[in-house]
Amino acid sequence: MELYLKPTYFIDADHPEVIAFAEKHIQGKENATERAIALYYAVRDGFRYNPHDPDIRHESLKASHLLNRVKQEGYCIEKACLLAACGRVVGIPTRLGFGNVRNHIGTGKLEKSLGTNLLVFHGYTEFFLEGKWVKATPAFNKSLCERLNVSPLEFDGQTDSVFQEYNRGKAYMVFEHDYGQFHDVPHDLFVQELLRHYPHLFPREKMAAAGLGWAYDYLKKEFG
Repeated sequence: MELYLKPTYFIDADHPEVIAFAEKHIQGKENATERAIALYYAVRDGFRYNPHDPDIRHESLKASHLLNRVKQEGYCIEKACLLAACGRVVGIPTRLGFGNVRNHIGTGKLEKSLGTNLLVFHGYTEFFLEGKWVKATPAFNKSLCERLNVSPLEFDGQTDSVFQEYNRGKAYMVFEHDYGQFHDVPHDLFVQELLRHYPHLFPREKMAAAGLGWAYDYLKKEFG
């Protein structure tokens, strides 16, 4: 369990701004569950969800990087990293989970860009609370959900909060593939999966500029 309390490259729970953010939002919360709930809502609603043109460079996925954005916005993995880092700051073991999701609550613009309604490598956080791991998905801020006529995901610290309602009871987000849980972002796997599913979004030139040309070349060799 000690592994899930330590800072990592992406979950940089030892960064001063991450520490300050976490401590600010747990004021008056007496136990781990109350603190996890408070941190969940701070991250969920403090940063607008924006999945368009994600920055997949190593440094851009750090929890502390999200706190320093000019615009207070990020996509699912960035927000999950920050939530995980905050949990570790206050002594709650945390880890990350990833899955491929269909019926993502994005807009038609996002589906048109992706060429599918399958969102690859959707990220969430898991807290270890009261003797068990509990899933928490802080991606979709309340104001976005209200605009899309979707009920926002709530989190009570006891039950998994991961299956987002898609359209007021008509359809629900479905996980089609589970990558499992990790103590830090598996960046190589993440990049490879994005390239494999959305090659049109990540041309060789763009990957090379991000220092990730190796991933493009690897997948080209493996899958053609």
